[in-house]
Amino acid sequence: MDEKLYVLPETAKGKELVIATYYIDLPYSVDIVKKAEALAVGQTIGTWVPIPGITDEIRDKYMGKVVNIFDVPVRELEPDVAPERAAYLIQIAYPAANFGTDFPLMITSLLGNDASTSAQVKLLDIEFPEGFLKNFQGPRFGIEGVRERFGIQERPLLLNMIKPCTGITPEEGAKIFYDVALGGVDLIKDDELFGDPFYSKPEERVRAYKDAARRAAEKTGEEVKYFVNITGGFSDLKEKIERVEKAGADGLMVNFSVMGYSALKYISENTSLPILGHSAGAGMVCEGALNGMATPLAVGKLARIAGADIVMLNTPYGGYPLRKQKYLQTCSALTLPLGHIKATMPSIGGGVHPGIVEKYIGEVGKDIVLAAGGSIQGHKMGAAAGARAMREAIDIACSGKDFVSEAEAYPELKEALSRWGYVK
Repeated sequence: MDEKLYVLPETAKGKELVIATYYIDLPYSVDIVKKAEALAVGQTIGTWVPIPGITDEIRDKYMGKVVNIFDVPVRELEPDVAPERAAYLIQIAYPAANFGTDFPLMITSLLGNDASTSAQVKLLDIEFPEGFLKNFQGPRFGIEGVRERFGIQERPLLLNMIKPCTGITPEEGAKIFYDVALGGVDLIKDDELFGDPFYSKPEERVRAYKDAARRAAEKTGEEVKYFVNITGGFSDLKEKIERVEKAGADGLMVNFSVMGYSALKYISENTSLPILGHSAGAGMVCEGALNGMATPLAVGKLARIAGADIVMLNTPYGGYPLRKQKYLQTCSALTLPLGHIKATMPSIGGGVHPGIVEKYIGEVGKDIVLAAGGSIQGHKMGAAAGARAMREAIDIACSGKDFVSEAEAYPELKEALSRWGYVK
């Protein structure tokens, strides 16, 4: 074996090497060893053809190295009858010096050069060395900081999004904001489809919605916080951040799936506000079985490292056919210890209603944001009643008491359960 092309995991972890794990499916006749070598070389020094200028020093310092090749399923012996295809897990170690803290170059290095390598792979995970992670700030607030900033401990936060998604002026949206705020939600955000249209500029929404929040607080005693959507082009991003901050925004919403991790990192480093990262559109990166990235990496780990304090993610219960293990693994990628990087708060969205609150808390704990849309604004007794039903469901679920029997005491919650049911 060429020692410049191969490395054991123990040795790789002692160096500034980023280890990427891939899934690949090939005709059985293809030599997987040669394919892995081509991936390691092609994604780093860039060519399988010997050319002048590639020295031993370059190969030693900057070429990728094969760490592991695993058969899926495990196969130690040649079969009597060869199958048509075979699947493998490949681990490649990449010198971090090749891309540094540049997210676009990192993803290009780990995934983007398949025309040269002829390897259609799905990137399952990236293992970052501790020294490399120190170059990233990560979330400014994280779970603990979000709770402290908004003064909410020991229960999930309740989030609503303004509906209709588009087509409303700041004044029209403020009326909806006011009605929802009366019911006791903690946070209200723009829908991910509502950005910077000519009829509703972000800073105008901030002023109108914050006025509605103050008026509602005079009745409830609690001022709802507003996350404004600043997703858009990069040319006026810094100016847009300054405008909404000056107008009084409580937080920023960024769709990192389309803006990119580098944009999210830039925003995190250039604002003093918490950031809610939205993953709308992540399906085009994650849904392919033989290409793209796995959901826990694309929506979880990378968004956390880039600086999202809260991340909106899908679950298997809202109509989107996400596998349960992917939703749970994404929550883990956001919250489990990761060097100095703070934990990001998962925001559960899609089909959230009072009858499923206990299930979510039971599966992923209380350090979550419950993002309820239609179940609040579509409540038969009005938006304020829909919000109260969600808060009542949260309080009962956190108390540990029998949910169904306790719900009988709350008319708004009973109405919600009669319409959307109770999910065990």
